[in-house]
Amino acid sequence: MLSDSEITAKISSRLKDLRLKQNITRQELAAKSGVSVASIARMEGGEIKSFDSFVRISRTLGKIGIFLPLVEEEPISPNEYLRMMQAAGKHQRKRASKSLGIKKQEDKGW
Repeated sequence: MLSDSEITAKISSRLKDLRLKQNITRQELAAKSGVSVASIARMEGGEIKSFDSFVRISRTLGKIGIFLPLVEEEPISPNEYLRMMQAAGKHQRKRASKSLGIKKQEDKGW
C-alpha cells in the first residue's frame, strides 16, 4: 500500500501530465480554473494544500469524474427501504383526540 506522501506525489505528477497532454500552460490553467499559477506550480511539485483548488483543477482538466463515487449516494435495497418505512411508521405522532365534551360558546355578538 502506498503512503500518503507517495499518493500525493503520484497525483501531483498526474496533474502535470494531464495538463501537458492537453497542451495547456500553467497560466492558461490558472485562468480557466481560477487557481493561481503559484498554487498550480506547488501542486505539480507535490504540495496539494487546498482541496478546493485540487477539485477546480481536476474539473478544468476534465477529470472531475474521479470524485463522483465519493459524492453519489449508494442505492438502498428494497429490504432496507422496507425496514426504514416500518421504522418511520412506529414513530408517527399521534393525533389529538376528538373534543373532550367542551361545548363552544355561541358568539353572542357585541
